[in-house]
Amino acid sequence: PVRGASPGLPLDRLSTCDEDEDAVSMALTAVSRLVEAHGLRYEDVGMLQVGTESLLDRSKSVKSHLMALFAPHGCANVEGIDCYHACYGGTAALLACANWVESSAWDGRWAIAVCTDVSDAPKQYPFMNGAACVAMLVGPDAPLALEAGRVSHIVHEWDFYKPVGWPTMGPIVDGPGSMEVYFSCLAACQREVEARGGGTFVDAHDFLVFHLGSGPKFVRHAFESAVAAAHGEGSVGEEEVEAMFERLVAPSLRLASRIGPMHTAATYVNLASLLLHASPPVGSRIGVFSYGSGAASTMYALRVRGEARVDAAALVGMLDAREVLPPSDFVAVCDRFSATYGRFDWTPRVRGVSPARSYRIKAVGVLGRREYEYVPFDEVQ
Repeated sequence: PVRGASPGLPLDRLSTCDEDEDAVSMALTAVSRLVEAHGLRYEDVGMLQVGTESLLDRSKSVKSHLMALFAPHGCANVEGIDCYHACYGGTAALLACANWVESSAWDGRWAIAVCTDVSDAPKQYPFMNGAACVAMLVGPDAPLALEAGRVSHIVHEWDFYKPVGWPTMGPIVDGPGSMEVYFSCLAACQREVEARGGGTFVDAHDFLVFHLGSGPKFVRHAFESAVAAAHGEGSVGEEEVEAMFERLVAPSLRLASRIGPMHTAATYVNLASLLLHASPPVGSRIGVFSYGSGAASTMYALRVRGEARVDAAALVGMLDAREVLPPSDFVAVCDRFSATYGRFDWTPRVRGVSPARSYRIKAVGVLGRREYEYVPFDEVQ
């Protein structure tokens, strides 16, 4: 990561991938570690859905790459495929998994929802670089229960997009316009929840999780707009708004302040941060607002019914173990990753430490076929 990367924004560090990593390598690492951590067999997984906007192919899914983990165990009967729509794909994957578990098609096995993305930023938005992957286990009697009554707001907008044939990996972004679309979707979801008798988003929950947008400071603005929509502009004093934000939202942003923007993974990294830093008690209710430019959004609630397993020591330890770079070196890493776009017949150079129990790109063939390799122990180049 790069430290102190964005003056004026509460981002302490940003993360990115070098040329030996991508959305698939991160997903391979996350899924394999999830299965290992929960003592599962690959035969126990009946659905695998992937949310990403870091597409490596216009036909072959990221999920199909992940089936390489299942093949040695003789497993191919695993439903699911990729969901993509900007930052919203992870939520689409999660809801698809939940719908499967609740349906007559469910066969008693686990579902896994994966959110994996590299936020490759346009040159004018360097603070929007980031990378992360989240893998979530979905099944019955979960410690976090998805409540009924969710609402969505999906519209046609051009605030952020990546057209086929665009010469770079990064998106075309209307920064101010994208903020307005986010706030508009947030307000629309709030109105619909209230119209259905669900109360106001900021008052009906014990904790709140927002999609990250450009960073924690953006979430603060989103929360303020939600308070204004619920109670009227200026009707809640600044000190009270500050106290509400610190209690309801701030714990969900501590991890993001060390990672940066991360597209589909952002909402669920924020959820993990809340679980780590607030330890919501049994019975509490978590309100979630997920958003993806273009634009799709959903507002839903989670009820805490038990202890959700987030390995604090391992997660924070991995963040602490990252190599800290000066800004110029960090930009060079971002540039190397960006240069892999549309590139064929090459072998990545591995720099720094490849952490144990992770995957990385081994080679990219003349026809664009990517090979990945497992790193069982820490490797220092």
